[in-house]
Amino acid sequence: MALIVTVPIGTPPQPQQMVLDTGSQLSWIQCKKPSFDSSRSSTFKILPCNDPICRPRIPDFSIPTTCDEKKLCQYSYFYADGTLAEGNLVREKITFSSLQSTSPMILGCASARASAEGILGMNLGRLSFATQAKLDKFSYCVPPRQGNSTEMPIGTLYLGPNPNSPTFKYISFFTFPQDQRKPNLDPLAYTVTMVGIRIGGKKLNIPSSVFIPDASGSGQTMIDSGSQYTFLVEEAYNKVREEVVRLVGPKVKKGYVFGDAFDMCFDANNHVDVGNMIGDMVLEFEKGVEVLISKDKLLDNFGGVYCFGIGRSQSLGATSDIIGNFHQQNLSVEFDFKGKRVGFGKDNCGTTA
Repeated sequence: MALIVTVPIGTPPQPQQMVLDTGSQLSWIQCKKPSFDSSRSSTFKILPCNDPICRPRIPDFSIPTTCDEKKLCQYSYFYADGTLAEGNLVREKITFSSLQSTSPMILGCASARASAEGILGMNLGRLSFATQAKLDKFSYCVPPRQGNSTEMPIGTLYLGPNPNSPTFKYISFFTFPQDQRKPNLDPLAYTVTMVGIRIGGKKLNIPSSVFIPDASGSGQTMIDSGSQYTFLVEEAYNKVREEVVRLVGPKVKKGYVFGDAFDMCFDANNHVDVGNMIGDMVLEFEKGVEVLISKDKLLDNFGGVYCFGIGRSQSLGATSDIIGNFHQQNLSVEFDFKGKRVGFGKDNCGTTA
């Protein structure tokens, strides 16, 4: 499930559906009619090739910017799942009301992308919405899945202080030493220090060193709202799977792997019993901060088969731990730039549209 927000783009504003993504930098919209009509906005401007932003720069873009046939700035942006967004770079305002709007900010105006929505990039990069809007902090709460309901659950997004933040538990952004190369997946991600995992009250025998990034950044733990599921490095994943097999081994579908990443899968008629037999899962972080994932939020429906919502990160070509939005349900997550920290707070944010 993607976290969709409606963002008022342009002057006058045109509401755009965008995926809230703390794991990527560039925000972009679909510029084909009827999604967004640039001719209706008085503040829309395409960047020429001689604009300083258009100079090839990594890691702003996964592929260096280029010039199109009209000498306008062209970008290409690859994502971890292999999808591609490309188009022109533009400057455009986000207009919340007649009295409140941003300064013109850099956005992508996509001309080729399979998804119907755009992306609201919220990582630590200089071109992310969070950085360009000069936010001190922002937070969101992921609504719980509604099972087979056709109603869309609605969560919350705060671009600024969250009134519930006094109840949050905080952990610091992980700081990479200067002598280390930048992380191999995303140097601008919200990296935190995970120290362990418990399943059904049992602490798994995973060395803490597994969760400490090495010189290349391998092993970093990232909070990623744009990733649906959670992915673990091989040593941590194997310990989780070992415990799941110990608890419910006979019910695991033997030889079944979904998407080359998920191999703890069960028949649909067993999924409630399986969750009860496994019990709650807890992700342990520094400073004693914990994120509880209740037993009814462990499995998800993968096309009629229920699988444990944790996959192998190597299936993404990554060597990092990624905590996706499936395991952030009914959890407020705050990103505090001044405090250089991430906050977690148990919440009940699920209403329906």
